[in-house]
Amino acid sequence: MRWIAFKGGVAGILMLLWAPGVLSQQGTETVEPLTVTVGVDHSPPYRILEPSQKTGLYLELFEEIADRLGWRVQYREAPFRRILLLMRRGEVDVMLGPLETAERTELMEFVAPAFPPERRLFFYLNAENRIERYADLYGRAIGILEGASYFSRFDTDDKLLKEPAPRYENLMLMMQKGRVDVVIAPELVGLYAVEKLGLDVKVSPFFVPGERSYIAVAKNSPVLKYADDIRAALKLIELEGIHEDLVLKYMDRFAE
Repeated sequence: MRWIAFKGGVAGILMLLWAPGVLSQQGTETVEPLTVTVGVDHSPPYRILEPSQKTGLYLELFEEIADRLGWRVQYREAPFRRILLLMRRGEVDVMLGPLETAERTELMEFVAPAFPPERRLFFYLNAENRIERYADLYGRAIGILEGASYFSRFDTDDKLLKEPAPRYENLMLMMQKGRVDVVIAPELVGLYAVEKLGLDVKVSPFFVPGERSYIAVAKNSPVLKYADDIRAALKLIELEGIHEDLVLKYMDRFAE
């Protein structure tokens, strides 16, 4: 077992956390490591997909988990909405960072709330598009990420004019060109896009508190039987302080 290499105190806690038979990779070195396909879209600083590297908070956290489980990770890059389709087809095992909704629970198991909650902010360029209350959204074109969920009232409000795009950078550029008035985005993602593009974008005083987002596993994936292993490995990196260190690393870099 790869766990015997851990420090005695942590290993002892881990053995108490895991019931017999839960550990996924208990065999000898001759057992082929599990290969997990993770669907990812480019959404910095959570998922940063560049030709030279794939990184970001969510990917680094999952790599820590996979390393402790002896898993091989391969990434399948696609827009957010397409990842959902790939999960349904059985081509993607894991998705990093979706919010739990009733519709999505039919497709995936929300295994562990591994990622911190983040406020939903409303970005604007022109003063007349400053959002001070929910009612101010009516009559304005709102840029949204394709397939994303923000908060229940907003997601189900058919009276709002919503304009989708595959990336937040696209949405900010659409706002610059006057194609949308406001962009809704998770806080760090929105701030990252604004910083990267160098736009003089402002943040409205109205915001919505965030919810924790998940490591989610497709219900048709063989990885689902290792859900307890994922939770236990997450608990371990929390106990080691790695989870907190990674979260602070990205928050310190991109938060105002």
